[in-house]
Order: sequence, then structure tokens, then C-alpha cells
Amino acid sequence: MNQNQQMNQNQQKIKNPETQVPKTPQMNERDFINDLLTTEKYMTTAYTMALHEASHQGLYQDIMQVFTETQECQRNLYDLMFRKGWYAVEAADQQKLQQSYQQFQGYTNQLPSSGTMQ
Repeated sequence: MNQNQQMNQNQQKIKNPETQVPKTPQMNERDFINDLLTTEKYMTTAYTMALHEASHQGLYQDIMQVFTETQECQRNLYDLMFRKGWYAVEAADQQKLQQSYQQFQGYTNQLPSSGTMQ
């Protein structure tokens, strides 16, 4: 990869300055938080499946409460990693955004309610 490609690639990333951690064989703060974030993502996915299949209202409400708490924890971990510069997101390409918007508009125009929410 040449320098221009690397610069263009870096310009498309949204990231804070990285908080330095020791690079040793032992897990460091970044490793632990990343492991927690991965676990929380897995758990929210599993709770989503349980919510889809819960047939008892009381069970559904209990799972929903745990799901919500897990989702909030996942978001807090993501925010922490992003603040410390350990998590980067790609900047959206305006052309791709416009294409997605037009595609979505095409779908909503096919809905019986003409795409309006009530």
C-alpha cells in the first residue's frame, strides 16, 4: 500500500487518539475491555433470539429487562473503547449513503401505507 492509499484509508476512519497500553503477552486493559465488549455483543444477540421465542409474557418481560441492561452495558463498553481510541468506525461515503437512501425510498414506496409511519 502506498502512502496516498494509506492516507485515504486513514481519512475514512473516525477515531480518537489511542490510549497506550503495554504490549506484553499478558492481557492489558484494552484486551479485557475488548473481550467484555465481544461477550456483551454475543449476549445481546442471544437475548434477541430468546425474546423472539418467549411465549410467556412474564418470561418475555424478564428477558427484555436483562436484554436492555446488557445492551446498555455493551454501549458503555463501546463508548469507552471509542474514547480511548481503541475502536474506530468508518466514515460514511456520501455516494453510498445516497444510494442506500434511494433504495430505502423505493422499498417504502411499495408499502401499502405509501411508506408513512402511523
